[in-house]
Amino acid sequence: MATTEGRAAGGSPRPLRRDAELNRRRIIEAAREVFATRGLTATLDDVAHHAGVGIGTVYRRFPTKEALVEVALEDRLEELAGLAEAALLAPTAWEGLTRLICRITDMHAADRGLRDAALGSRRRARVGERMAPPVQRLVERAQAEGTLRGDFDVHDIPLLMMMVSEIAHHSEQFRPDTYVRYRQLLLDGLRAAPSTGDLGAPLTLEDVDAIVGRWLPAPEPRQAGPGR
Repeated sequence: MATTEGRAAGGSPRPLRRDAELNRRRIIEAAREVFATRGLTATLDDVAHHAGVGIGTVYRRFPTKEALVEVALEDRLEELAGLAEAALLAPTAWEGLTRLICRITDMHAADRGLRDAALGSRRRARVGERMAPPVQRLVERAQAEGTLRGDFDVHDIPLLMMMVSEIAHHSEQFRPDTYVRYRQLLLDGLRAAPSTGDLGAPLTLEDVDAIVGRWLPAPEPRQAGPGR
């Protein structure tokens, strides 16, 4: 029989009551929808309103917004990592790399919360542990093929994602496909050619972190729960 929340003897977590589990699922689904449209600047109050529950119910399940973000976007972030590994199976490295960039930018365009989570320094470091090795191999293979310009660096990719997703989210109300045009211009610029211009020194991971940190909204102060 299901029991109320808490811990059973021995410290193991007790299963949630049926109504509590339904509320938890409702909150997670509402968070995914709210974050997708508003990004990670959305608050727990926004999520509670969208879920049709009180803010106290949200805090009982997720004491911080960070805890809710982790659960709500975990599967989507795992999907990104899986795309990078799947791209290695493409017939050519160029096809794999461009397919990966297109798929990720499509996902970022459709989901602001995923974009914020994937490019934010804290989660990007974790997702990058899985994505960086296959993407690095794709870059090296494409350069060896002679299809990707030799001065392109794997650390350029987060900023390319940022550029395209910003176009997507600023044009979605009147021309939602605008980002596709500029993504293609960027991809054409990545092709190896005899007359490409000099890109200058490549960015370091520290450079990327600094730029992304200035672009993403600063984390909001922790919201006080009911009665706090």
